[in-house]
This record gives sequence, C-alpha cells and structure tokens, in this order.
Amino acid sequence: MDREFGSAVILAGGKSRRMGFDKQFLQIKNHYLLCHHGKQLANLFDQIIVVTNTPDLYRDPPFVLVSDELCDKGPLGGIHIGLKTASSRQVYFLACDMPNINLDYIRFMQQRLRGGTNTACITRFGDWIEPFNAFYARDLVPGIEDYLHRGHHSLFQFLHEHDTHYVSEADARRYSPDWQMFLNLNTREEFETWRSASPDTGFNPSWVVESR
Repeated sequence: MDREFGSAVILAGGKSRRMGFDKQFLQIKNHYLLCHHGKQLANLFDQIIVVTNTPDLYRDPPFVLVSDELCDKGPLGGIHIGLKTASSRQVYFLACDMPNINLDYIRFMQQRLRGGTNTACITRFGDWIEPFNAFYARDLVPGIEDYLHRGHHSLFQFLHEHDTHYVSEADARRYSPDWQMFLNLNTREEFETWRSASPDTGFNPSWVVESR
C-alpha cells in the first residue's frame, strides 16, 4: 500500500432526481460504469472504496463498501466517510457519474501533492472549482466534522478555509482540452449521448444487483 496515495473513493450516493434512477447503476453496453471505474483506478490505487447508502445491493464486491456516518450532508458527508476509511494520507475522489477517467491527470495531481502539506488538490474552472477528480487528505476529517456540526455545508467555502492546492484551468486543459475528464452525466439524454459514443468495456460485474 502506498501510504501517501494508495486509496481511491468512488461516491455512489446522491438523489439522482434528473436522471430518474440511481446513478450507481449506470450501464454501458450491459456493464456497470462503476465496475469500469474500479478497473481503471486499480491501475494506480491499491484500495478502492465505494460510498453507497445501499450496500445491500452488492454481492462480494472487489472493493470496500461504506455508507455515510453523517447523513444528508451533501458531498462533504461522502468525503468524510471516504477519508475515515482510507488507508493512505492523500485520497483520490471520483463521482460515480463521471465516466471519463484520465490516469495521466491523476498522476499529475499526485506530483503536485507529493511530500507536501496541502490537504486537497482541486481544479479551478473559471471562478468555480471541480470538487471531484480531485484529492483530499485524511487530515481533513476533524475539520469536516466540526464544519458540518456547525451547520455549514458549502464545500467551496470549506476548501477556501484549508490548505488547498488549486490547479489552474489552463494546466488541466493540457490533459483534457475539451474538459471531458470532468463530465457529469446528470440526465438520461446526457447519458445516452455519452453511451452511444463509448466503446464496450468488456467487464462483467457479477458482484452488483440492480434495484428493481
């Protein structure tokens, strides 16, 4: 296990109102996208964690399943339990509806963080940020708990108050000129457009059962 960068977390929570069904069950050519995520991330990480509030829908998964301890707290709730479960100091986070993983960019972020004291590595997008396809440090767990217990929920403000390394949009576009590595599939139309243009993954995720 790489003590600095050995863990990755896939966030499979969320209400998925615009999609109309639970996005952890997105499929590409009859294979679950979440399986595709796990296979790709295993090239760089020893420990793959999936944060899901429906762990009973999985059988014998090849990763660690956890559920929110701090419920109904938005993205920070998932980040919190992911960090508490992770074995490494720096932890990579991806949302389950982000289909395009860029391993070279992950390595680039690791280089920016390696041996340093930053507690997050986040990419800028204009005046905003991309909170996933990002790194967070386990050191943040007490700060997240205090922040949420005080009734705050803004991830943007939380990061502003901590030692965050921000990657410029220009640097990120060197790896993804069209910004597709930050694509979120929020609606059925977006998903079908992406799926129709994507190759077969060839994975057979027998460890997951879709809710009926």
